[in-house]
Amino acid sequence: MGKALLKFSSADCGICHKMSFYDQKVAEELGLDFIDIQMQDTATYKKYRKILLTQYPDKSEMGWPTYIICDSPEAEFVILGEVKGGHPKGEFRSRLQSVLGAE
Repeated sequence: MGKALLKFSSADCGICHKMSFYDQKVAEELGLDFIDIQMQDTATYKKYRKILLTQYPDKSEMGWPTYIICDSPEAEFVILGEVKGGHPKGEFRSRLQSVLGAE
């Protein structure tokens, strides 16, 4: 797995749900693998928790949803950037592109 977009969200978050109509599609259009991590899904959350805690050690600054763009999430991951909160589709795409373009 190369670059991936990790979405940390909650089942009861309305904005997270709204973003799910296009976030995966936009990620894939930009060549990113998409990994949906709901906090209620403990197995998946545990697998990627260290990436979230590297960016937000006490989780206080994270948004809903929090998207972390990283390289090799299954191995020695490198965090490239993030997008926090809900955004219209076009703005979400340009925020991801600016993180990817900043490498």
